[in-house]
Amino acid sequence: MASRVLATSKGKGGKGAKASSEDQSAAKRFKEWSSWALKKAKVITHYGFIPMVIIIGMNSEPKPHLYQLLSPV
Repeated sequence: MASRVLATSKGKGGKGAKASSEDQSAAKRFKEWSSWALKKAKVITHYGFIPMVIIIGMNSEPKPHLYQLLSPV
């Protein structure tokens, strides 16, 4: 029985090879998507952090003026 299982798992043809290539392409697509998403998140974080801090600061109590938020004191 064990020899039969080994015989069916060997070789390039059949359903096993097709599933393997689908798994590899899915992994490749996931890797490409995740690297694309991380690049976009880096750009959004880079250009959006300071404006976000200013907006949150202006909506807090007491309401400061813009120059009070930007001054170092």
